[in-house]
Amino acid sequence: MILPPVCDFLSPASAVLITNDSDLLEPVRIVGEELKLPVGIVNPHPKPSFQLQKQASFIKQVRPWVLAKSLFSDTLTDEAGTFSKPAGW
Repeated sequence: MILPPVCDFLSPASAVLITNDSDLLEPVRIVGEELKLPVGIVNPHPKPSFQLQKQASFIKQVRPWVLAKSLFSDTLTDEAGTFSKPAGW
C-alpha cells in the first residue's frame, strides 16, 4: 500500500527564515526568484534589514516578550557540567 506523504518537503509552499542577517540575501533571492517560492522573514531585531525587506515576500516582527520567553537561561547544565553565556550577551 502506498500512503501519501504527511509533509512533502520536495514541494514546499513557502520558506520562512528567523533572521535579520543580510548575508542571507542571496539564498532568499534564489528561493524567491529561481524556485518561485514566497520567502518570509521573521525578524527578531527592532529594525529589519533593508536588504532583506526588499527581497522578502513578507516580514513579521517577533514581539519582544515572545523573544524573551524563547531564549535559554543565562546558566545551563548538561552531562558535562554547568555553563553560562558570555557576560557581554
